[in-house]
Amino acid sequence: MTGFNEQVAQAAEALRALFPETPLQENDYLSRKTGARILLKREDLSPVRSYKIRGAFNFFRKALGAGAKSDLFVCASAGNHAQGFAYVCRHFGKKGVVFMPVTTPQQKIDKTRLFGGEFVEIRLIGDYFDDCYHAALAFAEEGGGHMVPPFDHRHIIEGQATVGWEVAAQMPDGKAPDIMVLPVGGGGLAAGVTRCFGELGRRPRFVFAEPAGSPSLKESLAGGKRVKLAKVDNFVDGAAVAEIGREPFRHLKDYPADAVRLIPENRLCATMIEMLNVEGVVLEPAGALAIDALKDFPRKEIKGKSIVLVVSGGNFDFERLPDVKERALRFEGLKKYFVFRFPQRPGALRDFLGLLGPDDDITRFEYLKKSARNFGSVLIGIETRDRKNFDILARRFHESGWAYQDITDNETIAGLVI
Repeated sequence: MTGFNEQVAQAAEALRALFPETPLQENDYLSRKTGARILLKREDLSPVRSYKIRGAFNFFRKALGAGAKSDLFVCASAGNHAQGFAYVCRHFGKKGVVFMPVTTPQQKIDKTRLFGGEFVEIRLIGDYFDDCYHAALAFAEEGGGHMVPPFDHRHIIEGQATVGWEVAAQMPDGKAPDIMVLPVGGGGLAAGVTRCFGELGRRPRFVFAEPAGSPSLKESLAGGKRVKLAKVDNFVDGAAVAEIGREPFRHLKDYPADAVRLIPENRLCATMIEMLNVEGVVLEPAGALAIDALKDFPRKEIKGKSIVLVVSGGNFDFERLPDVKERALRFEGLKKYFVFRFPQRPGALRDFLGLLGPDDDITRFEYLKKSARNFGSVLIGIETRDRKNFDILARRFHESGWAYQDITDNETIAGLVI
């Protein structure tokens, strides 16, 4: 066993003081759907419902084992890293200060406080993550505390690598999976798991699932160096990172850019709803990335193969459910938004409603601009049971002379009015 995996094995053994191995479960539903043997590594079943506790625990363990001069630990996070950090602070009985943006949802603040108890102090600083991150760095430097990064540190990577160490031991036939799909944000999990398997002499085909709105790994692999994105879509908040970590990229830089699958955010929502309705599994957006990536594999390519998907987290705030359902319906083509030029005359609404079919439902009707003149602009949302119904509606609208614009996929307009 090489030095890296010796450290990973020690981290995995030490972790058992916190929680048992998360299960590697064969999923009959996804297996039947794809024709492959699908196994889910359920990191959503850890004590903090994500794998982030692993890296945080290993960082603390190494710092304390090296005779850390300070008992103060600091992190900046509005999500899973903060919760893992807080849990570990309580486990070791060490004071931790968590910096979060002022805009952090109360649910995440409450959960972090719950896990850390009296050992954790939460400070809300700034409107954006960068603001609170710089405040955390300054606080750690001034107070001599240990800054615990979410992914960009070798001890964090070793801790996350325990996911791979467990999978290697849990595979039913003792062999490596044919394919392993890893979600990617800052890259700590992907760096650790790929190196762990490589040094075990087991080399599955690795596929990395990254949000389409924050393709930092894919852009960096394509450019041959770390690329900082100018713009990031924060919907997949657990994996929306503007720049892949320096240390993780050192481990991942030799993979081809096409090893990364970019996951559309709206399609991801459909996967989240599917897993909730069919399997009863609650996933956050980042936690569903690897499962959603299955949609990009042709069935003939994966038929009969064993595929491990790392389910990286289940910290879903149900206040987001309406937005997730909305995005899922739009992806599946079951909901559209239109701006109609609506005549200002008696009976116009009745005429419009007469064009709808029995499976069509108006979910929104709002005048955007109404005057005493002949026409007004109306935002209309329509939901249906079969996406083909919209083709029928388009024909009816055209034949009846209605002037309208489909704004469903127009990000600029839809972002302003929907």
